[in-house]
Amino acid sequence: MGILKCKTAVVTGSTSGIGLACARAFAGAGANIVLNGVGDADVERERCSIERHFGVKAIYSPADMSKPTEIAEMIALAEKTFGRVDVLVNNAGIQHVSPIEEFSVDKWDAIIAINLSSAFHAIRAAVPGMKRRGWGRIISTASAHSLVASPFKSAYVASKHGIAGLTKTVALELAKSKITCNCISPGYVWTPLVERQIPDTMAARKMTKDQVINDVLLAAQPTKEFVTVEQVASLALFLCSENAAQITGTNLSIDGGWTAE
Repeated sequence: MGILKCKTAVVTGSTSGIGLACARAFAGAGANIVLNGVGDADVERERCSIERHFGVKAIYSPADMSKPTEIAEMIALAEKTFGRVDVLVNNAGIQHVSPIEEFSVDKWDAIIAINLSSAFHAIRAAVPGMKRRGWGRIISTASAHSLVASPFKSAYVASKHGIAGLTKTVALELAKSKITCNCISPGYVWTPLVERQIPDTMAARKMTKDQVINDVLLAAQPTKEFVTVEQVASLALFLCSENAAQITGTNLSIDGGWTAE
């Protein structure tokens, strides 16, 4: 029997990348899944694939992570459909690369809303049910940039530092409720988010694509390898286990040694 049998996991930003890998890992452990994110036909294909391969139920919420009301409605949909939200993964995120003096105010606002504020709204909505049931796991995707900074990423770095702080606060508040709250800080993972930022980084740093990959992205990671989405998902799944019941308020790095330097 899987460790999440009869439980429900809500994973934001789960139509691709880390979020989708987490959703599939949780489904493999027996959880019903609430997918969320952008997409069209691919979303339905992934939803059906999860149900078919893992024998669980999966639904999709198109909630906009920049809108608090829609986030609350997503949690309510999960509770109405499955009767519970046991695991919440705050994974939705966007990126923009630009010098600070040229950084769009709209981009700043959007990144803070989606990368940081959405986690607050989702946690706020999910915690009452977790408290009633006396069990819960809250996991947020932070980043190596929750611990260190890089040029031209002011909003992203600020949002991820915020996730680390939010994680600690929530963990302390819920410490006696059998609910853990942790964040995972990957280094560079080959996902659509990373791939999409390469052109902006090329422009900002006046580099070729290969130079950006080798001299900017992987330059930060001593292993010189990208982290895989499956590695991040495996760590998230471990945090849902009873063996991780005393791990709370932590920021877990999985970054090829980046933040060890």
